[in-house]
Amino acid sequence: MRSREIRKYAVSSIPPCYSKAVIPGKISPDLLRRLVYPHLTTRPDVLVAAGIGQDSAVLDFGPHACIITCDPITGARRELGRLAVHVACNDVAATGAEPVALLLTLLLPPGSGEAELELIMREAGETAVALGVAIVGGHTEVTPRVTDIVAVVTAVGRAESGGYLHAGGARPGDALLVSKAAAIEGTAILAADLAGELAGRVAPEVLARARRFMDEVSVLSEGRAAVRAGATAMHDVTEGGVLTAVWELAEASGLGVELWADAVPVRQETTAICRALGVDPLRLIGSGALLVASGDPDRTLAALAGAGVPGTRIGTMRAAGRVVRRDGREEVLVPPARDELWRILEEVNGPA
Repeated sequence: MRSREIRKYAVSSIPPCYSKAVIPGKISPDLLRRLVYPHLTTRPDVLVAAGIGQDSAVLDFGPHACIITCDPITGARRELGRLAVHVACNDVAATGAEPVALLLTLLLPPGSGEAELELIMREAGETAVALGVAIVGGHTEVTPRVTDIVAVVTAVGRAESGGYLHAGGARPGDALLVSKAAAIEGTAILAADLAGELAGRVAPEVLARARRFMDEVSVLSEGRAAVRAGATAMHDVTEGGVLTAVWELAEASGLGVELWADAVPVRQETTAICRALGVDPLRLIGSGALLVASGDPDRTLAALAGAGVPGTRIGTMRAAGRVVRRDGREEVLVPPARDELWRILEEVNGPA
């Protein structure tokens, strides 16, 4: 049975755990390749185009490279403006570039109040100022097409020509590192949005600390440090958690990977909340953590530490075969069909 599984999940294959049905969460790689990517266009000045694990495009602007990305926020209800800015800027940070400008689109359902709109914009504005990025435009609309507020941010960044990285640059033998810890964003969202469900099961002071994890969802500091210190590829951890992000980085680089699950840092607050809800923290949305492939891990980890960001080695890139080692067992690494956030919200609140 094991040999058939390994053959089934060859490096270039798409794991069958990705459903072809359109369900809440990321569209599967299979659907992207069959229905989306064939219709994208290109031109000579596109240096990096769309692909699995490639969250940002890179355009040739002469002496500079323009990095551009787009991200929605659909799984959080609190601190929406703040999270929207951070998540978009994180994609730019994962190239080692500097975010410059944002376009913010807000779609609000009928019945939304002026106070909600003002709060989101105030959060977004304050976060942009803190990151040194400008909100230069966007679109704001009330529409019956949505039942909850949806924020979509396009971020534009700048790097010196040739001075950027992307998720497809890892090499066999590179060390796989992660900054901070798993499920930072997901922990904060669950602590805030499911506070009632967690009351009596997780101590109030633990929930309060977990909600403050939202202060750590930016990966700008580690992106700036790692790009100058031996990194060969970077990818921020978002939907699907560490498991999905590691698989995507390997897919983008056309490589295998060995992930040491037991080495992935998981904070006590995350463990407490995930245990109470029956959630796997390695499958939980994780903005705030940055994956880094590095040919010089000691130098890269030292650079992260110098930037005030903890880093941990969690595996090794290899030529072929994607596996995860956990509890003394080796299993084939496949990304989850959906993020744990969507699953638990559906269990608690019912289907959308």
